[in-house]
Amino acid sequence: MSMLVVGMSHKSAPIEILERASLDVDASVKLSHLVQETPFVNESVVISTCNRVEIYVEAERFHGAVEEVSRLLAEHAGLDREDFVRHVYVHFDEAAVAHLFGVAAGMDSMILGESQILGQVRDALHSAQAESTVGSALNALFQQALRIGKRGHAETGIDRLAPSIVTAGLDAAGPVVDGADTRFLVAGAGTMASLAVRTLIDRGVEPHRIMVANRTYQRAYALVATFGVSAVRWQAMDIELAAADVLISCTGASGVVFDRDRIQRATNGRSMALIDLALPRDIDPAVRDLDGVELVDLIVLSQLSANAELAADVQQVRSIVQDEVRTFLAAKAASHITPTVIALRTMATDVVAAEQARIESRLPNLTDDERADVRKALHRVAEKLIHAPTVRVQQLVDGPAGLTYADALADLFALDQSAVDAVTRVGETS
Repeated sequence: MSMLVVGMSHKSAPIEILERASLDVDASVKLSHLVQETPFVNESVVISTCNRVEIYVEAERFHGAVEEVSRLLAEHAGLDREDFVRHVYVHFDEAAVAHLFGVAAGMDSMILGESQILGQVRDALHSAQAESTVGSALNALFQQALRIGKRGHAETGIDRLAPSIVTAGLDAAGPVVDGADTRFLVAGAGTMASLAVRTLIDRGVEPHRIMVANRTYQRAYALVATFGVSAVRWQAMDIELAAADVLISCTGASGVVFDRDRIQRATNGRSMALIDLALPRDIDPAVRDLDGVELVDLIVLSQLSANAELAADVQQVRSIVQDEVRTFLAAKAASHITPTVIALRTMATDVVAAEQARIESRLPNLTDDERADVRKALHRVAEKLIHAPTVRVQQLVDGPAGLTYADALADLFALDQSAVDAVTRVGETS
């Protein structure tokens, strides 16, 4: 079995391509099921955020799984083979593990070290669990990734360098966001919108200066109950838009929500900061031509993060990730090897028992002491024969060769695969 990830991110593809590949919740669930239904794939988890789309699978065959998963992602994004290959990345086994651990720790984010990705990885796992597309292999991988993400923030000072994407957007928008009378309009009511509202309040913005608009009014009102902000119905949003100084948009819509004409009518020549955190984008980039309008979107944020200074805390998190990758792979190898070793010892015990019975049937006049001596001799011979291979396989457990050696051990000693599988099943239920 192999772990595999096929994906695109802000590092491999421009925003225009990521927009086409982006997935809402329903599309992520559908794609996860389609992936799992393909040949060679046993488990699947899909991560879709504002700067990445990734499909993780546990597969029986590497090449077959890569081909099928890549085909489905390319079809969803509407990309031809040439464009797709240019922007996609594929990681396999150790590299796949290292990639996910780095993602969860914020080391692959647009804003280096940002913590929001941890919640997004958790949401992806919970969705896969609810849809039964994840099994023991990917569940263990993702649970460990979540622990690593928490460990990085707990044991290092990465939080000093890791503002959320909302904080980065507010900082990039300039001094207007910190004005005493600044009015904010948040378009959307999902996870990102909730984070935006919480971030504003944490920065000292009074709740009555924050309006929330969403297509489903009840979801917007949920933020009212949680944070004490105000809600506006979607149909009346243009009225509040005309009064707002800062628009934070993260609706999850499939196309542009705020086109150039709409923003021009709302601003009417006055200054306004627009922060677009959505993928696909909510705000038409053409609004940059309007006087007094400052647009901060994912392209701007990616350019800012490219100049971020690396610090000792970042290197410390990377060291944590590297150590955890080695630990995880060693445990994975051990879980594969242990059933083989147990099956080998079980086979040796069965051979000794059979030979003991054969000798006792041919020599019925042996005394109890003689039978005991024969039994001890047979056990000593068996132990000496299997000692070297069992010690060697344990020595190799920390490296990739351990897996190959375990398979070779099972083959050379003609171990019954059902016996090995039986040990594995017992281990899984313990």
